[in-house]
Amino acid sequence: MSPILPNVTNPFGYSDQAHERDHDQDGDHLKEECGVFGILGDGDAAAHTVLGLHALQHRGQEAAGIVSYDGRQFNSHRGLGHVSENFNNEAVMARLPGDMAVGHTRYATTGATILRNVQPLFAEFDFGGFAIGHNGNLTNALTLRKELQKRGCLFQSTSDTEVVTHLIAISDEGTFEERLVDALRQIEGAYSFVCMTNTSLIGARDPLGVRPLVLGKLDRAHILCSETCALDIIGAEFVRNIEPGEVVIITHSEVRSLKPFPKQHQRFCIFEYIYFARPDSISEGHSVYQVRKHIGAQLAKESPVDCDVVVPVPDSGVPAALGFAAQSGIPFEHGIIRNHYVGRTFIQPTDKTRHLGVKRKHNPNKAILAGKRVVLVDDSIVRGTTSIKIVEMVRQAGATEVHLRISSPPTAHPCFFGIDTPDYDKLLAAQHDLESMTKLLGVDSLAFISIDGLYKAVGEAKRDTVHPQYCDACFTGDYPLPLTDKNAGSQPKQLSLLNEERE
Repeated sequence: MSPILPNVTNPFGYSDQAHERDHDQDGDHLKEECGVFGILGDGDAAAHTVLGLHALQHRGQEAAGIVSYDGRQFNSHRGLGHVSENFNNEAVMARLPGDMAVGHTRYATTGATILRNVQPLFAEFDFGGFAIGHNGNLTNALTLRKELQKRGCLFQSTSDTEVVTHLIAISDEGTFEERLVDALRQIEGAYSFVCMTNTSLIGARDPLGVRPLVLGKLDRAHILCSETCALDIIGAEFVRNIEPGEVVIITHSEVRSLKPFPKQHQRFCIFEYIYFARPDSISEGHSVYQVRKHIGAQLAKESPVDCDVVVPVPDSGVPAALGFAAQSGIPFEHGIIRNHYVGRTFIQPTDKTRHLGVKRKHNPNKAILAGKRVVLVDDSIVRGTTSIKIVEMVRQAGATEVHLRISSPPTAHPCFFGIDTPDYDKLLAAQHDLESMTKLLGVDSLAFISIDGLYKAVGEAKRDTVHPQYCDACFTGDYPLPLTDKNAGSQPKQLSLLNEERE
């Protein structure tokens, strides 16, 4: 049976079976994290949340959920799959009334892809209902979970986010705000939370500001979300970034800011600029699209090559390829065409058909590639499997030379802060030097942007080795936050973030 809590309309709405989605374990590209959206003060709160989640769909395609509050009770709908698969009819939306709502689109970095892990999570406290959506990863979640279980706490999910609700529940502090801050003081890692109570919408960002969170406004309504593109889709205006370590409490009458943590040097995730954020977002004051073009231009300066065409690996390689082409003077061409209508498949590949998988997503434009010396521009190489297939495809289309340029430094270290990457032994750059990678990938030359070049592209003179301006641990191994669970030998095995098919 689905558990039904007091004054809540089916807040969980799941059977306890593991409804697994198909998950390609053999892919080669980083998966996005999660997207969060919350709104207070709008009669169409749930509808606006659906639109906001549509704009944030790139941050997670495994599941989506919304919890709304109508002044009397909390209402919830959550499901596996895309936003459009779960919020696609009037009957669903009719079950989400109210002027306040919180939504989440998920890619799981901890916890299996089952419905009981789909956020927002909901809990009933003595002060009322509480819904929470989380973008990021808590690096001491398993350590805290074991301690909480010893104290008698019963967990209903395997998500690290649920730890926060239990910390709030057992806190000895008086008010809800004090209990929330007490919980935040005990967790470690990177996070942006969007939460909701009977009376308020709350946003909280980790003290280093690794994960993004912004504040917006639509008429009298206030919005919290992961990226500005979610504001644009509903016609809302950007107000400001939530500051690192800040907790924002929004009610119908005011917006208050709490800063319970000592100020620290910010370490925003630099991979947001390379790949994760949508190109039309403004992130920490920078146009993501323009930054990616600058990265491509810097890459052309650092690693020039005499070629006939610059070809992006679509879609994420396009802005960097445009920058590379503009800087180098080599014509930009769409030499690889992406199929945007692939969808999901449950077909089990055979040995005979497995090698054709890349063509479900990409197809060579032979008229552009045949007889040409080609510069391929992509955002990253993780395991290298997809890169090998694309290079083979371009050569089979008639390219005489293939040179690969990557708009990030080599990904040589796992991420523990909300981006799912494989272990060291599966990271190509952790196991091979540049010469060896060049041979394995089958290219005539291979080059990555330098770490200082990447920093230059985002407006810095170079990387400050004493106080780095960004979190770049996946490139440098410089982890800015404690890895408590990993060091205790209990870091969860993260789901493969390397789905060959970027959705």
